Amino acid sequence: MPKQTFHNLPKDKREKIVNAAIDEFAEYGLENASTNRIVANSGIAKGSFYQYFKDKTDVFDYLMEVVAQEKTDFFKGKHPPQKNMDTFEYFRWMVKAGMEFNSAYPRMAQAASRVLFVEGLYYGKNFAEYHQKTQEALTAMIKQAMKNGEVDPSVDVELAVMIMETWSNAITTYIITEGMKQKDIMKWVRSAKTQEKIDKMLYVMEYGLRKTESKFEKSIGST
Repeated sequence: MPKQTFHNLPKDKREKIVNAAIDEFAEYGLENASTNRIVANSGIAKGSFYQYFKDKTDVFDYLMEVVAQEKTDFFKGKHPPQKNMDTFEYFRWMVKAGMEFNSAYPRMAQAASRVLFVEGLYYGKNFAEYHQKTQEALTAMIKQAMKNGEVDPSVDVELAVMIMETWSNAITTYIITEGMKQKDIMKWVRSAKTQEKIDKMLYVMEYGLRKTESKFEKSIGST
């Protein structure tokens, strides 16, 4: 995390350093990121950089804090469009709301996506706590869906969580990768064609988990 000397900087200077880091991680990821480029693009001396951060990983960790705060602010007051949504409707709403956030902060989302999902840091020890919280939330969602009769009770819960998490991350990566090619990413994400694409992706996941008449139930019915 940043040293106090960073927090003592004027807001515009802090933002310039953060924006330079976002651009660096978006272009090169964390492994190939260069502190020299971050320093050059933020207009600070290299010695000053190490007065603010330990290393480039420290910068990325701070960036994730910035993302978390921006998400908190972004989702204040946002609620599902209707009550009594089933699990899959609610999950679809969550995914699409996440796409709205990524579209509002495309460069930041691209940087995070490249490092976390393309380089795989999301599954590493540095993000173990965040990963665990996500899995716990999805586990509770799946178990409730089973109680509601929405998910096949024969489905392995851990496997279902893995599928939902992987699908969500895959959609995020797709939207960021394709969206950054567009002139207006927000307009592109909200377009009927993109929304249909997301719906089709979620459809594949949903009907792999949704409760239908199982082979076991069929065999019971035939005896």
